[in-house]
Amino acid sequence: MIFGRPGSGKSTFAHKLHKLTELPLYHLDKYFFTANWVKRDYQEFLQKQQGLVDKNLWIIDGTQIKSLEMRYARAELCIFLNLPRWICYIRIFKRLFGFKNSQIQDRAKGCKETINKSFLSLLKYMWKFDARVAKSIADLRKKYPHVEFIEIKNDKELEQLKRNWHNETV
Repeated sequence: MIFGRPGSGKSTFAHKLHKLTELPLYHLDKYFFTANWVKRDYQEFLQKQQGLVDKNLWIIDGTQIKSLEMRYARAELCIFLNLPRWICYIRIFKRLFGFKNSQIQDRAKGCKETINKSFLSLLKYMWKFDARVAKSIADLRKKYPHVEFIEIKNDKELEQLKRNWHNETV
C-alpha cells in the first residue's frame, strides 16, 4: 500500500510499481469520488475498499486516513511518501496547469484539478496532514508489526527505492 500527502507522488510511484511488478493497481480516489469530485456514500466507499483489500495481491494508492487501518492490516508492505509540504504544494499547483502523466488514470470521470472550494480545502488538508497522521501511523506500526514500513522523505530516497526494486526484479 502507498499513502502520503496529496502531491507526494503516490499515483506516479504506484503506476511505476504496477508496471514493474504487474500487480493489480487500485487508486482510492476512483472509489472515494464519483464524477466531478462528488464524494461517494462513505459506507459504499468502505465496502468497495474492503473488496479491494480482500484480494490476494494488490497495490492500493491513496491516503483516506479514516480507513487506513483497513488497508494496513492486510498489507505486506506500506510505503509512506512523507515528502516536504512545499514540494507537494508545488506539484499540486503544477497539476492545475496540466502537468500530469496522462497514462495514470487515478480519478473518476470529470475530476480535473481546478481552483474551487474543494481545492482550497485540499490545501488546508495538506497543511495539517502531519499532525493528522502521526498518531495513526505509530498506532498501526505497533498493532501490525509484521507489515514492512518504509518512509520516504525525499525524491532521492524514492529514486533509490525504485532502483532497488528494479534490481530485485531483473
